[in-house]
Amino acid sequence: MNKKNMLERRQEKIMFSSNVYSYIDVLNKASDASWLREQTLANNLSNVNTPGYKRKDVDFQGVLRRELGNMKFETLDTKVENADLGRLKASTYVDAANYSYRIDKNNVDVDTENVELASEKLRYDALTDSMTQEFSRLRTAMQK
Repeated sequence: MNKKNMLERRQEKIMFSSNVYSYIDVLNKASDASWLREQTLANNLSNVNTPGYKRKDVDFQGVLRRELGNMKFETLDTKVENADLGRLKASTYVDAANYSYRIDKNNVDVDTENVELASEKLRYDALTDSMTQEFSRLRTAMQK
C-alpha cells in the first residue's frame, strides 16, 4: 500500500471513529420530533368539532434543552458530541392548561393551531436544510 492510500485510510478511520455525525444525529432527532408535532397539530385541527376533545402537543425543545443544558461550561460542539441520543425523545401530551371556553369542552383554537402548524413547518424545513448542509460539508471534506 502506498503512502497516499495509507494517508487516505487513516483520514477515513479518524473521521469515522470521531463523532462527525453528532450534529446530523441531533438534527435528525429534532426533525423527527418536528414531523411528529406537525402530525399532532394536524390531528388537533381535524378534531376541532369533536366534543370534549383536548388538544395535544409535542415536547422536544424542553428535552433537548435539558440534555444540552446538563453540560454547563462546555462548548456546543462538546455538548452535541456527548449528548445521549437515547434521551432525545419527543413526547406527546394532552394540553390541559389550554382551557376550553366552549360549551362542548373542546379546547382546540383553529387560529392558534394554524399559526403553530405554519411555525412548525418552517422549523422542519430549517432542520432538513441544516442536515443537507452538514452532508454537503462532509462530502466536500471527503473529496479533498
